[in-house]
Amino acid sequence: MASEAGRARLYHVELPMRTPFDHPAARRRTSDSLVLSLSADGVTGLGECAPRSYVTGETTASVRGALEQTDLGALFARLTDGPPEETLGLLHRDGFARVFAVDGGNNLLCLLETAVLDWLGRRLGADARDLLPPGPATGAGPASALPVSQVLDLSLDTEEFLATRGPFHFVKIKASDDVEHDARTVRTLRDKLGDDVPVMVDANMSWTPANAVGHAHRLREAGTDWVEEPLPKGSWDALRTLRRDGGVRVMLDESVCTARDARRAVESGACDAFNIRVSKNGGPLPAAGLVAYARENGIRFQFGVQVAEVGPLINAGRALAFAHPDALTVEAGQSDRFFPQMIVAPPPAVDRDTNTLRPAGGTGWGMDLTGHAERWAVRDL
Repeated sequence: MASEAGRARLYHVELPMRTPFDHPAARRRTSDSLVLSLSADGVTGLGECAPRSYVTGETTASVRGALEQTDLGALFARLTDGPPEETLGLLHRDGFARVFAVDGGNNLLCLLETAVLDWLGRRLGADARDLLPPGPATGAGPASALPVSQVLDLSLDTEEFLATRGPFHFVKIKASDDVEHDARTVRTLRDKLGDDVPVMVDANMSWTPANAVGHAHRLREAGTDWVEEPLPKGSWDALRTLRRDGGVRVMLDESVCTARDARRAVESGACDAFNIRVSKNGGPLPAAGLVAYARENGIRFQFGVQVAEVGPLINAGRALAFAHPDALTVEAGQSDRFFPQMIVAPPPAVDRDTNTLRPAGGTGWGMDLTGHAERWAVRDL
């Protein structure tokens, strides 16, 4: 639906991936993102979500349906009604859902929030970090570069990973269905990398309460520091037992999608860290709120990605990372490896010689759609 105040266009982006990505919960060969373009007062903002049914229960189809039921005319009216700096301040204070009176799942809210924040950034001439609540004062000034983690998924063998994906600052291994295989992988990495590089095994909910402690002991013997989301979502009691008896620290991902989830995890003693992902957590502003909650409760955090993000989500996540450089690690994604041709310019980059990130340039999320995006346009709203 177009309104007098603005226009919107939706893209369902299914870019073929040059390099596949496999883990216990899914196999991915194409991207599966929704990208939204909002145009008003001569300015266009871009948003993105990457729904995954096994994470939040949402799919691209369900988010499209929810978006079609959203009153975008009212959204545009609210967006253009007052000074953009005032709107941004209200978003920081009250959150997107309340300011724009939008109800929906995390990915719908993320899609709209990222587009609105990008629009505001462009109107204000503000870069990505200025769109988010400030992180803690460090006295050291803003970081100019951040190291990123490397992920060994099931499509890549260990020797090739070691030969082609360094230098290594933090390694995440996607678990197989054989803990002995995973232990050998960890041991091989430890033998090559030494003891200073943290190693985490991401089981993607594939363990059970009956085998989790045994698996954790085996992996710890091999040199694992962390396990990520080892049990089915919300297994609070079993996670507490695993932390107590398993000998490894536990990071939660799929179990922590909302602020309520985070409170339950902390109150249950279920984790040592959160994996914060912009799309899963409902947008960059709720994600920033989870960072603050984690700090208040002595919980570590990392900034993760949905596999195969294609545009605004990438730079939104990186903006969060630069606002909070004390994160355990940052997953920068692999869009440069996955997609020979992207739908945005400039394409988000990682310095693969050092495996580090630099802040995005420009205003808003610092990117525009290219002509390659048009083949994925599905509806004017």
